[in-house]
Amino acid sequence: MSTRRTLEALLERHGTTYAAEAGIRLRDTPQPLYQLLVLSHLLSARIRARVAVAAARALFAHRLRTPRRMADAPWQERVDALGEGGYRRYDERTATQLGDGALLLLDMYGGDLRRLRREAAGETDTLRSGLRRFPGIGPTGADIFLREVQTVWLETAPYLDAKALQGAERLGLPTAPDGLSRLAKGRDPAVFAAALVRGALDKG
Repeated sequence: MSTRRTLEALLERHGTTYAAEAGIRLRDTPQPLYQLLVLSHLLSARIRARVAVAAARALFAHRLRTPRRMADAPWQERVDALGEGGYRRYDERTATQLGDGALLLLDMYGGDLRRLRREAAGETDTLRSGLRRFPGIGPTGADIFLREVQTVWLETAPYLDAKALQGAERLGLPTAPDGLSRLAKGRDPAVFAAALVRGALDKG
């Protein structure tokens, strides 16, 4: 199969971002950006992606969609919501980290991640370091956030982390970021990156 046909097949099978799967309508506004931060936190744990997405949906169903609501919610409500999504292995620690992270976001950035973006001034490494200030957001969580947010924070694109490049290698696509970017020119970079990650994880 040619690389072009492989790309088309990949996008047809896996062309959905994790944010979209979690019901997040991603825009450059405070609430969806915060929801993406929560989802990135959940996805970064050693747990199945579908469970992390279900847990994010459960939190949002409990109306924990903003840092203020997350910070004000009782710890047990956060634990219960995570449990409803099947996120039980790390639920208590994660519930604490979500509360602490929401308070930090409110204190440092007034609840608005766009302030972190402005602080980074177009420097992806600075943005990554800023994201890692939040409890539970390590290198993997920061990568997930940046992979998904590049559709609205265009200065971060193309953002292809190690997991996306692993998917490219598995599928016989170029493994150099420049080559992949040329191949996917004109595509939504977040959709393309998510498809590569799903390709890396798809045992089929």
